[in-house]
Amino acid sequence: MTIEIRPAPHLHAPRDVPLIMRHVVWSLLPVCAFFVYQYGLSALASLLVVTASCVATERLFARTGTQASDIGDFSAVITGLLLALSLPPAFPLWMGAVAGFVAIAFGKAMTGGLGRNVFNPALVGRAFAQAAFPQAIATYSPSFLPGRFAEFVPSTLTWPLMQPPELAAWLKVNRFDALASATPLALWKFEGVITDAEALLTSLSGHMAVGPSPLLILICGAYLAARRFLDWRIPTAILGAAGLTAWLLYALSPERFPNPFFMLFSGGLILGAVYMATDMVTSPVTPRGMWLYGALIGLLTVVIRYYGGLPEGVMYAILIGNAASPLIEKITQPVPFGKGPFARLGKTRMGASYPLHPTYISREDAGAEAPKKRIFIHKPKQEDRRSAEKPHE
Repeated sequence: MTIEIRPAPHLHAPRDVPLIMRHVVWSLLPVCAFFVYQYGLSALASLLVVTASCVATERLFARTGTQASDIGDFSAVITGLLLALSLPPAFPLWMGAVAGFVAIAFGKAMTGGLGRNVFNPALVGRAFAQAAFPQAIATYSPSFLPGRFAEFVPSTLTWPLMQPPELAAWLKVNRFDALASATPLALWKFEGVITDAEALLTSLSGHMAVGPSPLLILICGAYLAARRFLDWRIPTAILGAAGLTAWLLYALSPERFPNPFFMLFSGGLILGAVYMATDMVTSPVTPRGMWLYGALIGLLTVVIRYYGGLPEGVMYAILIGNAASPLIEKITQPVPFGKGPFARLGKTRMGASYPLHPTYISREDAGAEAPKKRIFIHKPKQEDRRSAEKPHE
C-alpha cells in the first residue's frame, strides 16, 4: 500500500492539460479564420506550415526522450498558431518553418518540455526570426488585396536559403503600389502618421497592414476567462498599465506622443496580452504577482515603442516579464502566520493564504513524467514528492 502526502489543494476541477489546450485552440480558430480572410492563401499557408513545423519538432524531441510532453497535449499547436499570427502574412514559408523548429527546440525541449520552459515558446521563435530575418519580418503586405484567394504573395513561396523578392515591385506590377505596406506602428514611428483607433479595433477598414482584429481577440479571450482557462488579471494589468503610461505621456506632449487608444489597438499588444503573457508556465501564480507582472509588461511595451529603435515592443516586454516571473512570484508570496513584520511586536499577520490560479493542475494530476534525457545536465531536478510505502500484508 502506498500513502501519498500532498500539499493543498486536495480537490481539483475535472480538467487536465489537454482539455485546457483544446479550448485555447478552439478560441484561436476564429482569430485564424479572420487572419486568412484578411490575407488569403499566404496567411493560410503560413498558419499550416508553421504549426506543422512546431508539431513535427515536438514529436521529434518527444521520441528522443528529451521532453516528457507529446503532441497529444496540443501545446505545440498553440505555439504554431501564435507564432504564425505574430509573423507577417507573406513571411517566406521556409523561414516560418525554421522559426517553428527554434520555438519548440529552444523554447521547450532544451528545458525539459511543457511545464519547464522559462520563456513563451512562440515568442522565442519570434525573437529568433526577428534576429535572423530582419528584412523579411519587417515586410507586410496590405490586407484585403483583390485576388488574395487566387494567388500567393511571391515572398511566401521563396526557395530555402534565398532572399524573398521585393514586395514593392510586385505591388507595382499588380497596380497596388498606392496601397500602404507599412504597419500603423511603423507609419507613426517613422512618418508621424497616426491611424484611426476605430479602424485598428476592427481591422476591417481599407488595405492596412495589420494583424487580426483586436476586438475579435478580446472576445475570444473573454471566452477563455469565462471558462477560467486564463486569469483576467494579467491582460487587465497589461492593458491598464500600457493605457495609463500612454495617457500620461500624451497629456504631457500630445504633439509628440499618440493617443492611448492608438497604443492599445495597434501592433500585437492585444494578442500578446490575451494569449502570450497569460501562459500558465511562464507567468506568476500569485494574484499580486499577476498584477505586478502585467504592469511591468504594459509599461515596457510603451517605453520600447516610444524610445526603442523598433516600432513594436510587445515581444521583448513579455520575454522580460517571463524572465522576471520567478522573482515576482518570490516577492509576492504570502507571509506565513506569525512570520510577518509585526510578529515580534506580538501583532501577528492574519490572512496568510491566497487562492491558487484557477487553472492550477499539479504535475501528478496532469500525469506528467520527467524526461528521460536532459540537454541541460546541470539543471536541478524537481524534488520528488514524498511518499511512504508499506509492504503488502
